[in-house]
Amino acid sequence: MKLKDYRTQFLNTLTPLYDAMEAESFFSIALGELKGWKRSDVALNPDAVLSDEEITNWNDVLAELEKQRPIQYIFGKTHFYGLEFEVNENTLIPRPETEELVEWILKENQHRGKMKVLDIGTGSGCIAISLAKNLLMAEVSAIDVSEKALAVAEKNAEANDVTVHFLLKNILETEELPVTYDIIVSNPPYVRELEKAEIRPNVLEFEPHLALFVEDTDPLLFYRKIALLAKAGLAENGRLYFEINQYLGNETVEMLESYGYKNVTLKKDIYGSDRMVLALG
Repeated sequence: MKLKDYRTQFLNTLTPLYDAMEAESFFSIALGELKGWKRSDVALNPDAVLSDEEITNWNDVLAELEKQRPIQYIFGKTHFYGLEFEVNENTLIPRPETEELVEWILKENQHRGKMKVLDIGTGSGCIAISLAKNLLMAEVSAIDVSEKALAVAEKNAEANDVTVHFLLKNILETEELPVTYDIIVSNPPYVRELEKAEIRPNVLEFEPHLALFVEDTDPLLFYRKIALLAKAGLAENGRLYFEINQYLGNETVEMLESYGYKNVTLKKDIYGSDRMVLALG
């Protein structure tokens, strides 16, 4: 079978489950992983033929996508802030909105010199590693409650040639942070159970619920705990950054102000949703 014909079959199979643009993106990712080609290479090689072995490999990927398994888990990796990260079912797949959080932190802190940075709930390590890669004078640490997630994060730090100090710790059971930090950042669980209806099956059925969901009755549980720890754990002029639930921006700001944080800033993401908060200690 010619590759261009398989592409048509691939897209026709997936478009009942995904929109056309997303199905096309899956084809491009699979093309790069399975054949080492870019999309333009298909047009430049219109008569390229897939071997039986190649068709089997493509069909295996297609079958997983039909189950709505995330393509990042199929190939075991994703890209975030220009770096490659291993991911699996023990780690969330990093989102573009989180890249925006990293960009915000870097823009505001790139000239501060030596700093201690803590990422709480690191998962794959994407935030901590991206900061360590770009804040060359920063000493970066990261906490997670999942031993399996930390194992992935440690491999990602090594693969991206950065040093991050990883700590296995349940932040909800933590009484104090080990040292003071200039920056504390967290993208904790923030999706309420009532919002599950908005979550697509590829997220709901495959990504770790431990890193996603909080009870409807206490959606700011992690934010309150981290904010309290950061009151004592931030150095002078320290900064606390959060990725937040888009529906709870005002509530998050009010909570931080009630704890005595100053100059609390609520920032929207590229989609116009309240997504990030900065608070000065």
